[in-house]
Amino acid sequence: MFINRSLEAFFRKLKPHYPILAIVGPRQSGKTTFLKSEIDDKADYLSFDIPDIREQFDLDIKLFERKYLREGKPAILDEVQNAENPGQKLKYMADNGKILWITGSSEILLSANILSFLVGRVSILRLYPFNLEELLRAKGQIIYTPAILARETEEHLIYGGYPKIVLTGEYEVKKKMLQDLYETMILKDIKQTFSIEDHVSLEKLSYYFAVNTGTQLSIENVSQIIGLSYQTIKKYLDAMEKSYLLYFAKPYFTNKTRELIKQPKVYFLDTGLRNAIRRNYDIDGNGFENYVVTELIKAGFKPKYWRTKTKLEVDIVIEKDNEIIPIEVKLSETKVSSALKSFINDYNPKRAYIAVLRGEIISYNISGCTVKMLHIGEILNELTGTILPPQ
Repeated sequence: MFINRSLEAFFRKLKPHYPILAIVGPRQSGKTTFLKSEIDDKADYLSFDIPDIREQFDLDIKLFERKYLREGKPAILDEVQNAENPGQKLKYMADNGKILWITGSSEILLSANILSFLVGRVSILRLYPFNLEELLRAKGQIIYTPAILARETEEHLIYGGYPKIVLTGEYEVKKKMLQDLYETMILKDIKQTFSIEDHVSLEKLSYYFAVNTGTQLSIENVSQIIGLSYQTIKKYLDAMEKSYLLYFAKPYFTNKTRELIKQPKVYFLDTGLRNAIRRNYDIDGNGFENYVVTELIKAGFKPKYWRTKTKLEVDIVIEKDNEIIPIEVKLSETKVSSALKSFINDYNPKRAYIAVLRGEIISYNISGCTVKMLHIGEILNELTGTILPPQ
């Protein structure tokens, strides 16, 4: 079952302009399924997880080109970062007139030693697990009430957005699939790709962040708690970020003497995986904050947070067309916090949001700033128009 992805229209606009289109994102987020839907012949699909294909690409690019690629037809090169020095070979084929759609489940595909060969030849797109709009589409929810929207959002928060898991009906099966996906990500994508031998420590680190989601990262503190060296933790965190397991939200600041400028906050790129790792599927405040962050990432934003040295904190700050927009995340309480009021007084934003799971729309005016309490889907609708309005 193929579900139309939000990326589709933009991908088709780019096709005539680049010989190479790169789709990157987590393993099993739907990259290959999406690209296969854009071609009509399975022979155009080449997986670099298959040793024979990878070996031919590595040893003789001209033979590879003659054997596998067709004039005027796009070829999907799946997980091409697994090849040896792919950048120069991709450039050779692109300059020979070949159309290449490449995928990767780690940021290694975007490393300088690959991209430096592809300047002007490649456009990069990211495909994440289903966002809320895609989930509603997958479940056939074209017309829905606020109650349905809240119910579907809660399930999305609990089990995440990986396509196969969304399309599976039984909750116990969803949990088993999430656990299997996590083990695949740890053992294959992270352990093998980044040459990490100690997968037990990697799992301990994953668990630590799953139960401390949304907290500020202090590698020194984590080192003492987990019992790993500073450099080892840095290496593991880099691997987890590049494999799309974790996201680090940087602090937003303009005043270095008053505001935090260094420590990021740690989130998972899929809340279902986070719940599988912590072995707890209950909805909690940190998990909901994580969910809002990931939905904003999928919508193209780079969420940050704001915190002063006197510990006033706004959960999320995003920038849109030079506009600064603060967002508080509330699982229950709906009052405007003193921290949000302080941010408004300091930065004079035109609008601010309080993201909630359910409840009536409430609007405040604080020092000329319109503060709306809305469901996260409605916030995304106002920001990007990606969610259909409830009927």
